Amino acid sequence: MKWVAEKLVRGEAVTFRPRGRSMEPVVHDGEEVTVVPITPSTALVPGSVVLCRVRGRIYLHEIHALGPRGALIGNHHGHINGWTTTIFGVLVPRRR
Repeated sequence: MKWVAEKLVRGEAVTFRPRGRSMEPVVHDGEEVTVVPITPSTALVPGSVVLCRVRGRIYLHEIHALGPRGALIGNHHGHINGWTTTIFGVLVPRRR
């Protein structure tokens, strides 16, 4: 997903199909999603799904908490990856 992060850093929205089941049922394996770059006015809250880097790896995961160390990132099933301050973009909620 490095290419997705690179586009977000350039200010581009990205549509792609992430692989894996760690975010189901929020994001399904292979489902088309759109992520937009973070801006100063982006309101991140616990539950926001973001593209971020944690300890050198890039994830499309959710924010579990916010604090002085940044955002605590994990999957939708409770696994925690760690704290980060590197958030590239936020998932655009799909229309129903």
